Amino acid sequence: MTAESAGRRSPLGHLTTQLAAAPPGVALAELPFLTQINLRIDPAGPAAGAVADLLGTALPRQANTSVTAGEVTALWLGPDEWLVLAPQGRQESLGKALRHAIGTEGGTVVDLSAHRTTVELTGERASEVLAKGCALDLHPTVFSPGSCAQVLLAQAPILLVTREGDHPAYWLLVRASFATYVADWLLDACLEYGASSA
Repeated sequence: MTAESAGRRSPLGHLTTQLAAAPPGVALAELPFLTQINLRIDPAGPAAGAVADLLGTALPRQANTSVTAGEVTALWLGPDEWLVLAPQGRQESLGKALRHAIGTEGGTVVDLSAHRTTVELTGERASEVLAKGCALDLHPTVFSPGSCAQVLLAQAPILLVTREGDHPAYWLLVRASFATYVADWLLDACLEYGASSA
């Protein structure tokens, strides 16, 4: 369970100003403290139906896809594993509701909200920036909104999620211990578009 306290600090709070100074064509921001619940259940069992009723959508069954219902997004991580994302502060209530939905069926619900932070990367040059350190084919015909993948970005493991938007839009979910490295790499990758190195 994630502890809420006045002393809680986001992994990239010290880089807020630098991230906001991205050049035209790129927008960077941390979305700290998103609720992140790891869910493992039998996708063909009764718990899957109960979870779908709770979330308002069936869990994605196709590899590397996500579904969104309201403020909740479920990412496919494996044949019986998903990451459920929700706004900040929902980890306790959402975790409890998921456990209730699973009931006596086998499964696990684990709060990972403090494990990763989220970097939002948007803008018409967002894909170009990512492509500098990511081997994934980011063309929208291949990796379109609703896609997700566990990949390396500049050798750092991230969970990459495409979002709906007028321009390419991504969420990069990165372990707190790698967050500064990934943010510094992104800022450096933006330099050729006019970002300040200060």
